[in-house]
Amino acid sequence: MSNIVAIVGRPNVGKSTLFNRLTESRNAIVKEVSGVTRDRLYGKGDWNGIQFSVIDTGGYIKGSDDIFEAEIRKQVEIAVQEATVIVFMVDVMAGIIDLDETVASLLRKTKKPIYIVANKVDNTDRVGLSSEFYQFGLGDVFDVSATNGSGTGELLDEIVKHFDKEDDSANEKEDLPRIAIVGRPNVGKSSLVNALTGEDRNIVTNISGTTRDAINTRYKAFGFDFLLIDTAGIRKKAKVTEDIEYYSVLRSVRTIENSDVCIFMIDAEEGLQKQDLHIFYIIEKNSKGVVVLINKWDLVEKDQNTMMKYEENIRKQLAPFNDVPIIFTSTINKQRIHKALEATMLVHENRTKKIPTSKLNELMLEIIQATPPPAMKGKYIRIKYVQQLPTHAPAFAFFCNLPQYIPDSYKRFLENRLRENFDFCGVPIKIFFRKK
Repeated sequence: MSNIVAIVGRPNVGKSTLFNRLTESRNAIVKEVSGVTRDRLYGKGDWNGIQFSVIDTGGYIKGSDDIFEAEIRKQVEIAVQEATVIVFMVDVMAGIIDLDETVASLLRKTKKPIYIVANKVDNTDRVGLSSEFYQFGLGDVFDVSATNGSGTGELLDEIVKHFDKEDDSANEKEDLPRIAIVGRPNVGKSSLVNALTGEDRNIVTNISGTTRDAINTRYKAFGFDFLLIDTAGIRKKAKVTEDIEYYSVLRSVRTIENSDVCIFMIDAEEGLQKQDLHIFYIIEKNSKGVVVLINKWDLVEKDQNTMMKYEENIRKQLAPFNDVPIIFTSTINKQRIHKALEATMLVHENRTKKIPTSKLNELMLEIIQATPPPAMKGKYIRIKYVQQLPTHAPAFAFFCNLPQYIPDSYKRFLENRLRENFDFCGVPIKIFFRKK
């Protein structure tokens, strides 16, 4: 049994603030406007040694002008179905309004435990104002301040009574590969998640910036098992004018930093743009594995040589680090999406690969002897030993007498020989020269 608590309610009652409080994080974007949260956002909490998952949801509304309304409502309903316990959040200062009644009507259909949380009880003057919420007939009411944390302890004491002490799903996820889907806005990142999972896991529209939070989805099918993380599109700093988008982009960059492999998506019609290269350099700088997906390939007019020429051009633009899998996909038609997953897991294997020191020296020292580093200032450089460093991503140390004189061109030569002999496709390699 999974330990899951879903936080639901109308817009702007403090759901994301409570989510951040329960997960002890800042993963949910918080702003004093409605509609900031759209997709279901998952996090981990712990109370008295019991681990559980927390789901943040968008504000539940009906009859508004918000074009995302129906999709947000669908995400809330899915969260209610997934949850073990439901937290129904209301605003103690606003009291009961029509939208609260709408949410209450949805929750009356479920038989799961429900706790009404009267938020914004920030001082003693507001204690007791929450009594009117008992008329929903849904369960106990808790006075809480999500901002300063008061009342959350009593709430959690009750919630965890419904949970197993050992949540197997929580422990399993810790060691799973983390695969981030990144790219500019509107290249099809959320569509890829939905195509792989076979459900409307993430909201998809033609509007840039639809996805705001980094959204984790566990993918376990066809022999694969990993965490798939959808991210907000990363635009140029100059074009980011809203605070919400700024925080979305910041979370996307952090997701890259915390991932193992990045599925880097490019719009086939627009090709590789400057901003795409900026994202690619962030991936490379952080030594993450990368698989390049050319999405919307179904929209491109092509002949028998189009794909080959397109790939050649992409590799030229990505140089010098262009030893990456490039796959042409259509998320709408589900074309080659499983091939993309196979390539992603191969890259993950390459990133975690460890080469025995004896094998490394046997091969590389012979190559170095046949093609030694160029002499510098009349001095000969002798590389005597090589070993792989105990880092998360592939890194190698070459021990020599004059490390300061080795040129970058020879460093690239050694990297290319490592790639040829040990297959590090899709993974940046770091090479260091040290004094022996």
